[in-house]
Amino acid sequence: MSTEPITPDLLRDWPLPEPGDGKYGRGQVVVVGGAPRTPGAAMLAALAALRVGAGRLTIGLGASVAPQVAVAIPECGVVPLGETTDGHIRGESLLAASDDLASADAALVGPGLDDADEAAALVSDLANHLGEKTVVCLDAYALGVLERDDVDVSALAGRLLLTPNSAEAERLLGRPLQDPEADVVEIAERFGAVVSSGGLVAAPDGRLWSSGTGTSGLGTSGSGDVLAGALVGLCARGADPAQAAVWATHAHGTAGDRLAVQVGPLGYLARELLEELPRVLVEIGA
Repeated sequence: MSTEPITPDLLRDWPLPEPGDGKYGRGQVVVVGGAPRTPGAAMLAALAALRVGAGRLTIGLGASVAPQVAVAIPECGVVPLGETTDGHIRGESLLAASDDLASADAALVGPGLDDADEAAALVSDLANHLGEKTVVCLDAYALGVLERDDVDVSALAGRLLLTPNSAEAERLLGRPLQDPEADVVEIAERFGAVVSSGGLVAAPDGRLWSSGTGTSGLGTSGSGDVLAGALVGLCARGADPAQAAVWATHAHGTAGDRLAVQVGPLGYLARELLEELPRVLVEIGA
């Protein structure tokens, strides 16, 4: 198995598509997540998509928190989604965001979802609302349910991205992790998806990249939401899934490296990664 290191030179030789002039030309992103108990996850992901250059943003999240989020992030549109009596986003609530999903260049589903059964129903219904070319990233609970028999994402093969942490990777494989590189390739092949996990990026055709950036400080609440948001933001700009994952993984890790110097190896916040992302991209030449 050949692993290609992710370096600034590699990225410069694989330049991102030129952004359009207006917000629609720079791509439309929809983020679905943000249950009432965890709205911050969707907010971080949404802001990360804008920080890497996406043009138009819509967030679908629990109806009880939608008004507050609309005020907190005036740069985005907000679609209230139905909630259960226990405060979870309903699995059948995507109809409210159907128009936005159909016109989106890229969609991120999962940040802040907090009920496995409702997440499974939502993921199973997702393909019915997407545009034919909409790229999809599943994160958190939305990817944690993929091993279930009642969830089928085969219709998304070729335009699917997954961002599992180590525990989620074990769930997807149905076993403990054994070899990081082989494991991430197996997940990519099994689900027909590009996978970014632990600094590794694998494509379903067997290509594999490894990032040397990122420190243990990235293991903090919200960091994965920033990565997922950056990834879909780059997809919305026109990058193909593998390119977006390679660029986002490098930018996310490099942002963490910078904060490790500025703040300390531990203790910087996920929201602080947001300000570093555009600076990293500019210095590479994006």
